[in-house]
Amino acid sequence: VQLVEAGGGLVQPGGVPRPLCLVFGRIVSINNIGWYRQAPGKQRDLVASYAWGGATNYADSVKGRLTFSRDDAKNTMYLQMNSLKPEDTAVYYCYLDNVLRNYWGQGTQVTVSS
Repeated sequence: VQLVEAGGGLVQPGGVPRPLCLVFGRIVSINNIGWYRQAPGKQRDLVASYAWGGATNYADSVKGRLTFSRDDAKNTMYLQMNSLKPEDTAVYYCYLDNVLRNYWGQGTQVTVSS
């Protein structure tokens, strides 16, 4: 199983990038999927978490601006970003967990700067 992110980069404040995460391999009994982020010098924090078959939870700092979605036919999850701020600068990681373990992508850098 492998998770591969893409779609980060340098964006201006207010930009609207949409990083994506491709999931390769067959995974059973998924519990949660979503995104975390880690800013320089800080811990890795939850951004959005989708409980399989349930609801999506968002960190308060991103509610109304970042939106999780997925396309099961393409084995892909997305993080639509709107109204970005410099404090959203971080490495964004997708993740997936099931009854056996957690899986992480390698991360994609999103830098918000004018």
